[in-house]
Amino acid sequence: MKNFGNGPVWALGGLLCCGFLGANHTGVYTWHNDIRRTGQNLLEKKLKPGQLNSTHFGKLFSVPVDGALYAQPLYVAGVDIPGQGRHNVVYAATENDSVYAFDADHAGEALWHASFTDGKTVTAVSSEDVQCRDLRPRIGITGTPVIDPASGILYVVAKTKERLGSVETFVQRLHALDIRTGREKLGGPVTIEVKGSSPFNALRENQRPALLLSHGIVYIGFASYCDQEPYHGWLLGYEASTLRQVMAYNATPKGTDGGIWQSGGGPAADAKGDLFFITGNGTFDAHTGGPNYGDSFIRLSTAGIVADYFTPHDQEALSQADLDLGSAGQILLPDQAGPHPHEMISSGKNSAIYLVDRDHMGHFQAESDSQIVQAIPDAFSSEGFTGGVFTAPVLWKDLIYFGAVGCPIETFRLQNGLLTKTPVMQSSSTYAFPGAAMSVSADGDHQGILWALEISTGSARPAILHAYDAADLTKELYRSDQAGSRDELDVGVKFTSPTIVDGKVYVAGQSRLTVLGFR
Repeated sequence: MKNFGNGPVWALGGLLCCGFLGANHTGVYTWHNDIRRTGQNLLEKKLKPGQLNSTHFGKLFSVPVDGALYAQPLYVAGVDIPGQGRHNVVYAATENDSVYAFDADHAGEALWHASFTDGKTVTAVSSEDVQCRDLRPRIGITGTPVIDPASGILYVVAKTKERLGSVETFVQRLHALDIRTGREKLGGPVTIEVKGSSPFNALRENQRPALLLSHGIVYIGFASYCDQEPYHGWLLGYEASTLRQVMAYNATPKGTDGGIWQSGGGPAADAKGDLFFITGNGTFDAHTGGPNYGDSFIRLSTAGIVADYFTPHDQEALSQADLDLGSAGQILLPDQAGPHPHEMISSGKNSAIYLVDRDHMGHFQAESDSQIVQAIPDAFSSEGFTGGVFTAPVLWKDLIYFGAVGCPIETFRLQNGLLTKTPVMQSSSTYAFPGAAMSVSADGDHQGILWALEISTGSARPAILHAYDAADLTKELYRSDQAGSRDELDVGVKFTSPTIVDGKVYVAGQSRLTVLGFR
């Protein structure tokens, strides 16, 4: 690895109470801000709807990177960089197997840059290698890393192609980097592998979901590239303090597929440490005593045992039509009034919304989905493979925002543990594939702003950042194309949500990280 330059405490919004960085430091340490995957930063006091407009807000600077940024940028305040002083730092991971640490407030060279390739015998993987042009031209780091602010370690999975003479091998490794220096810690990296009757295939497995750090374990999910076989939906657990593998779960051990991809969304965890995620198309036979859980909501114990699940009644039809249930991530909702205090919510390619009791998920029922808290079929007007939901919902107060393909952003309200059957508000703008990738900033229950990225997949058009009053989506406060080319963003990357913290917005692109804020 080249270097240039040098048990977590979590809360909604990312407030750190103790540990490596001291007291009262804010940050975004994980995908969608917290391990319940709400997508909200509730500690944002600088950005206010009444002050947000293109006259005073816009692009501050951008910095180049060596590959596409499919991983969401992460942020840590007040990091002591040896020889360079204390900085607020934004971390960016690329498909060229690099991790960068940039000053979050000022343009300039990277504070440090870690590369896991040598440009000769160790390189990033190509789209031709995996026989899929979904991610191209290089595949290296795809899933969003996770930071443990208590120990000052960033965990990231990198995929490489390695040559020894005429022999090529494909390897995935878990790295533990010092957030101050970029150097390896804990004796890392460690090679990711699982042996047995269904071994882990490092070439075919796509480390698409964001990493999760919960109760001292780093969890890593996998799916596929264009459904190229063989692959399974793996979820692996590694001890954060030693990098020792402590769990290996396969969603389809006696079948195929069942990938955990969630369009980059990470698995979630509750206070007990139980894990929640959603699989895509694949073998399903759990209802007849089998071990396979394609197209299912899953609650997994830390021992890697399925504790509960929900599978839609039309799972076989969904699988046959390539309408993955797991095309978007989930939210574990705050405690609700009524008979179902612990709920989770998501949608998928079939445009249905599912609200599930996490304590009693309902399993499978052949005729309907009436056993779960609520199912809203055809919740969005866009249907089929080119429609549906590919980006995770986000939460603010009792409002849940969805960004379906070909639709405006639509907002549903939670009332006594149930969702309104129709949206209570929607944006004026509509979003083509892959829909709106969103985040929320707010000062608790006040000053809510919904941020959404609009991209044009397959084109060279710049992404557009939208900001709405989260309490009234008819009020679009800002969009990055309002001031001509002044605030022009990089070409967009699908599914990647903006990161909002300390009065600034960080947007990942194909070759640059862009920072916006008050001018």
